[in-house]
Amino acid sequence: MNAATETRFWLVRHAVVTENARAMLYGTLDVELCPHSLAAQVPTYEALARRLPQGAAWVVTPLSRTRRTAEAIFRAGYPRATWTIEPSLIEQNLGDWQGLPHAELPGRLTQPAHAFWPLSGEERPPGGESMAEVIARVGAGLERLAAAQAGRDVVVVSHGGAIRAAVAHALGIGSDNALHMSVHNLSLTQLERHAAAWRVVSVNETMTG
Repeated sequence: MNAATETRFWLVRHAVVTENARAMLYGTLDVELCPHSLAAQVPTYEALARRLPQGAAWVVTPLSRTRRTAEAIFRAGYPRATWTIEPSLIEQNLGDWQGLPHAELPGRLTQPAHAFWPLSGEERPPGGESMAEVIARVGAGLERLAAAQAGRDVVVVSHGGAIRAAVAHALGIGSDNALHMSVHNLSLTQLERHAAAWRVVSVNETMTG
């Protein structure tokens, strides 16, 4: 019997979205995955299917790109599981700027852009949320999941911004520091919730077939 008391989170960023979606700020828009990448990256899905722990609880977000990524992992060999939908782990809501071509964003910013993200960590788009708010939202969601799934493995298929926020919550770092982290599509990030504190096991682990 597994005597572990920590809750182990396996965070997978969804697959690459279509070229048209990548040309704009898509945030929480429900954009499609790139069909060519889905076909070409079958070995990556197979590697994830081998790497992720069996018997885990599965969590996706309300956006279809996370569900389609989970389905691809199941097709690649992971035993099919029933997932739950967790809205708190969705991508950053960019409000009125969603759908805007990247080139049109700079003139709308109220703060200098981050070196590795179009917005600073404290920039709040009209009708949207700042990265600092994402960290608070995601952190609260992770704490609820850790309590509900205590001692279990939890696979979460989520988004780049939300995974950065999860690591930021675990480390207790600010939003601009969180944006320095690289989180590639189909990468794996591992966090553990122990009784006393969070532990970061790995960030942006890339899978090879």
